[in-house]
This record gives sequence, structure tokens and C-alpha cells, in this order.
Amino acid sequence: MKIRRAVKSDISDINRLLRQVLMVHHNGRPDLFKADVKKYTDSELEEIIRDDSKPIFVAAESGQVCGYAFCIAQEHYGDNILTDIKTFYIDDLCVDESRRGIHIGTKLYEFVKAYAKENGFYNVTLNVWTCNESAMRFYEHCGLKPQKIGMEVIL
Repeated sequence: MKIRRAVKSDISDINRLLRQVLMVHHNGRPDLFKADVKKYTDSELEEIIRDDSKPIFVAAESGQVCGYAFCIAQEHYGDNILTDIKTFYIDDLCVDESRRGIHIGTKLYEFVKAYAKENGFYNVTLNVWTCNESAMRFYEHCGLKPQKIGMEVIL
């Protein structure tokens, strides 16, 4: 397995994995997430793939993408309350449901962490939905700790 930046020819595999993530979220929170929709159009994915501030890393084996990490470089400088900081945000991380349990997610996460460190980022952050308990356990296993907690009341 090789981890690398995504390329245009990865889009169909990325779309397949994006659908898996969507269904996890839809099944957990159908009041918020639609079923059977696309998060990005193919042209939006092409644009993201070209954007160095939003790298997509893929885990590929035998020419097929079996996992991805969508990332966003965030820089906060001159903010009234925040210190000057470069944060590497994982917007989405997925391993094909048929390939889970063989440490592809851990390898992707470690790759992202190493990339962030090599590029001078202070931290790696992400958000996880509480309805996705397996993802929460995975991130805790990787050593992530809660930074902030979003709360809601449904009216």
C-alpha cells in the first residue's frame, strides 16, 4: 500500500468512499444528513485535488484507492484572541468498509501527522460526529483528545 496525493484518476474511488461516509452520517443523523447525494461534484473534486492548501491523501493498493484523508491548511495570524497558529485540519478521513481493521486508517493518520509536522504546522485537528462511535474510538486510539465540544438542542 502506498500513501500519496490524490490525482484526477482517483475520483471514482474517492466518490465511492465519500458515499460510505455519507451513509454512516445519514444513518446516525438522518435529521441532518441526506442519503444518496454527492458531497462534491467531480469538477469540485478536481479543483480540490489541484489546491495545495487542501491536499487529499489517498492510500492506494493495486491501483485502487482504499482510503483517503481530505485536509485543509488553516492559518490564523493577527487574530484578536487567538495566537498566531498554523493548524492542519482533517476534514474527512475514510477507509473502505471492506478494508477496515488492517491499520490503513492509522497509516493515513500518521502520514497526515508527519506531513503537518514537516510543513511547520502546530497541530492536527478534526471534528467527529458523536453518532460515529467507531470513528471516535479510532481517533482516541490515535492519541487525539477533545479540543472543544459542539452542543445542540433540537427544537
